[in-house]
Order: sequence, then C-alpha cells, then structure tokens
Amino acid sequence: MMPRGPILLLGKNGQLGWELQRALAPLDDVLALGRQGAAATAVAGDNARGAALCGDLGDAAQLAATVRAVRPAVIVNAAAYTAVDKAESQADLAWRVNAEAPAALAREAAALGAWLVHYSSDYVFDGSGQRPWQEGDATGPLSVYGRTKLAGEQAIQASGCQHLIFRTSWVHAARGGNFIRTMLRLGREKERLQVIADQYGAPTGAELIADVTAHALRRARANPALGGIYHLAAAGETNWHAYARHIFAQARALALPLAVRDVQPVCAAAYPASARRPANSRLATGKLQAAFDLRLPHWQSGVDRTLAEILALTSDGGGGSSQPNP
Repeated sequence: MMPRGPILLLGKNGQLGWELQRALAPLDDVLALGRQGAAATAVAGDNARGAALCGDLGDAAQLAATVRAVRPAVIVNAAAYTAVDKAESQADLAWRVNAEAPAALAREAAALGAWLVHYSSDYVFDGSGQRPWQEGDATGPLSVYGRTKLAGEQAIQASGCQHLIFRTSWVHAARGGNFIRTMLRLGREKERLQVIADQYGAPTGAELIADVTAHALRRARANPALGGIYHLAAAGETNWHAYARHIFAQARALALPLAVRDVQPVCAAAYPASARRPANSRLATGKLQAAFDLRLPHWQSGVDRTLAEILALTSDGGGGSSQPNP
C-alpha cells in the first residue's frame, strides 16, 4: 500500500521546479518549497501545522525535519548547486547541497516508505569517446560539481528508498539562467561571437523533463520495479556552436531583436575554465523510453518552444523576470 501524503517539491523557483509545479499537479497535492522555505499550509497536513518548513538544501538537518513534519508520499528534489566553476572553490557548499542533502532526503524517504525523485547530470561521466553514455557505464567525473552529483546518486541508491534518478543535460527554459537566454543576450549586444564546437550533447527542455517525470512517477508508484537510474535527454545531438546558430536562426524567424551577424566555432581550450567539462555529454535514453513507453522529441522542437515562450514573456512584459537554476 502506497503511503498517503502530498508531493513535496524542493527547488520550486528553478527552471525545472517551475515546470514541475504544473506537471505534478494532476498527480496529487503539491507542497512546493524554495530555498527560503515557508510556513506550513493545509497541503502539508495536520502533522505540520504551525511548523516552519525548510527548503534550503544547505541545511540537511532542517530539511530532514521538514520531511518528517510533512510526511510526503513523494519527495521531488529539483534543487541543486549548479555553479560548476564556483564549485571548485566552494566544494564544501557543493557537497552539502548536492551530496549530503540528497542523502538526508533518501534516509527520510526510506523511513516513511516514500518515493524520492532526484535529478543528476551528464557530468558524472568523464566525457570520453563519442557514443552516448548508458546508465551502467563506468562513471568518472572531471570536476567537483560532477563528483558531488555522483555522490548524491550513490547515497540515494545506498539508502534503500524507492527512487527515480534522472540524469539529464543542457537544460533550458524560458525562465532562469541557461544557454538560450545567454545567447539571446549576447546576440543583442555583439555582432560577432565565438562558441565552443567540440563539446556534444542534447539540449533538453525543462518542460520535457517535468512531463516525463510526472509520467514516470505515476507508472513507478504502481510498479515499484521501475525505480532506478534513467537518462533523460531530448533526441538527437549537437554541439554548442550549432546550437547557438539554431537559436539565432529561430530567433530571427520570431523577429526577436539581434545584432549578431557572425558566429565562429572554437575549441573548448579557447575558453579556459576552473572546472573541466565533458566533451561527450550524449546520453542514451533507450532504457527510459522502453520502461515507460515513451518517445522523446528531437532537441530542436524543445528549443523552438522555449524561444516562442521567451517571445511571449517579452511581449507581455514578463521577459525581464528570471528564476535561479535548478
């Protein structure tokens, strides 16, 4: 028998959390928390009335107390430390958010018999080769960020809780900080740009991740054998340079203002960074599609949808708003 209780969503203000609030709503009551937390509401149930609820993944103890107060049937963790370069100098904070907090959530989920949904990254791999990474391939993160994301995965698996872990890559949305919004900003400011052309992956929309999450969660709760790690990315592949050219071509078709006229390909070595990035971020999604009877759309359709939404937000005056990364 499945435990009764709401869905506790963490990271509600991120680009993925924003979409999950919509996608999870048909499944059950959703109690969504941002980093600042909230006072308990009717959704949280009688046990949590009067409690101050914590959504800060930097405070694992208070996060665990929140789970015990709310007693959710499902925990969806859409929050993370995502500042890849800063993680090299803020390793303690990255470990607290990406490793220790998921471990605490997993322990509480196991004690409650609740499901835990968590999001990981292509950065758990070393980026070698050219073939898409399978879920069972050997990991080998190149950065502090990648190591913390892998540690979070491992803690969840070791806890024994029922879980779904989705590794994804190159996430974009109309809100938040992401490559599309960065390219549009630079494309308005500069006539010439240089963009990395030797790193490959699949741009994946936050709305796609959210919709797949809701579908997979409903199936997995009915059939717990479906729990585990899955790769979730849009179909196809590209590099950052070709991705940028597609963004600009579609933006022009939508009459979004641009100054950029020339987009030159460069090697990643031209942009030294504190953290090493994987050159191969391709993720094989066959396991996910077979398990949950899905067909994932090509990456271009998701990018075009995000650009259309950005245009709509700009047209109604909402284009200046921004949410933090998940």
